[in-house]
Amino acid sequence: MDILLFVAGIACLLTGLAGAILPLPGPPLSFAGLILLHISKFAEFSNTVLYSLGFVTVVIAVLDYYIPIWGTKKFGGTRYGAIGATLGLLVGFFFIPAIGMFVGTFLGALLGELIGGSQIKSALKSAVGSFVGFLTGIVMKVILCLIMIGYAVVEVWGNI
Repeated sequence: MDILLFVAGIACLLTGLAGAILPLPGPPLSFAGLILLHISKFAEFSNTVLYSLGFVTVVIAVLDYYIPIWGTKKFGGTRYGAIGATLGLLVGFFFIPAIGMFVGTFLGALLGELIGGSQIKSALKSAVGSFVGFLTGIVMKVILCLIMIGYAVVEVWGNI
């Protein structure tokens, strides 16, 4: 049973890291991996570590929805740009998974703003804001997932 928990924990940690970039719940998956490792005999995390990383995971999961919207609004975007960015991300992911999300977010925000009646200069500024917000969310999620993987490696290495 411990081997199964170990393998599932590692799989969740790695899938969570991929999910930090792809449209998957990255940090929650990585946190689930830590919990699975903690339940196994291969790692024992302190309550402080688990509660802290759990709290940060929830905060980042919530912020991940608001940062792109904030970036769009901060750079003068409207609801059209935010909706366009979201749709562009999804469409881009399905057509060209690796790069399409980034291009799709930018182009979706740009097209959304243009459809909403914005001038090209304003629409470009909004698209940049949306893209910056999107990248900020990805960077936060990747850092958190790498921190969780680091804790897991240290704990598992210490219990081998």
